[in-house]
Amino acid sequence: MIDVMLYLGAFLLLCGSAFTLLAAIGILRLPDLYTRMHAASKAGAVGGGMVLLAVALVCFEGAVALRAIIGVLFLLLTTPVSAHLLARASHRAGYIPNKITVLDEIQTIKKSQSGP
Repeated sequence: MIDVMLYLGAFLLLCGSAFTLLAAIGILRLPDLYTRMHAASKAGAVGGGMVLLAVALVCFEGAVALRAIIGVLFLLLTTPVSAHLLARASHRAGYIPNKITVLDEIQTIKKSQSGP
């Protein structure tokens, strides 16, 4: 049973590292703030969560595993909210999305609320 947990922990660690690498590549390669923030928040949270789950599986202390699981829950609860708030603040500050952006829903809502 211990061998299975070690192999599963190694697998989760490799997958989490791959997701984190994809997030880093997305931050470097994507064209504007909004798409970069999407890459960092989604892939970064999944990658960090998998690494913490690997820690929870590999360590054989209940206190460390509990802290790792609480860390995963914290990541999953706070990362999407913080990314949303940062994107909204950037939009309000006037940061314009890249030209390849098809739809700006916040701008569409503002136009529909202001009337004809």
